[in-house]
Amino acid sequence: MTNIAWFIFFCAAFLEVGGDALVRKGLRGGGLGVVLAGCITLGLYGLVVNLVQWDFAKLLGVYVSVFAVISLFFGWIIFKETIPLPTWVGLGFIVSGGLIIQFGDKIFTGAKL
Repeated sequence: MTNIAWFIFFCAAFLEVGGDALVRKGLRGGGLGVVLAGCITLGLYGLVVNLVQWDFAKLLGVYVSVFAVISLFFGWIIFKETIPLPTWVGLGFIVSGGLIIQFGDKIFTGAKL
């Protein structure tokens, strides 16, 4: 994966998580303007994540790992949530899955489904 792809994935994850956080805040007393800002931010996420020119399944499979990491840290740092151990372990499985999707062809010597 190139550095540009990583940069795009991190930008997309911040847009997606940030957009959802805005919608959440808007629905919990922030008002319609905050909800709309969240919706626009989520739309931008969709544009940014698709800048990476990969097959759709691989694109979103790897992106989900980045998204999961950013989401967990947003909850922990921004929303001051306590993250239980099973969630951290689950994150490890998600990231492992993303690594398999990204590097699996090299690991499994080109086997295709």
